[in-house]
Amino acid sequence: MSAEDKINAMADKATGKIKETAGKVTDNEKLEAEGKADQVKGHAKEALGDVKDAAHGARDSLKD
Repeated sequence: MSAEDKINAMADKATGKIKETAGKVTDNEKLEAEGKADQVKGHAKEALGDVKDAAHGARDSLKD
């Protein structure tokens, strides 16, 4: 996973947490749901990056 991908995933999670908290504080269910969705998106990006890293590692070990 590239550094840029990690930063994007972390940014999605952080933005999501802020939105979720703001939604809770303001009793805005839509904003809270958007925040949760952003966090899920960030976690999904991380998981995809982990899969890519594992695939690259497996490919590299087959070369040896």
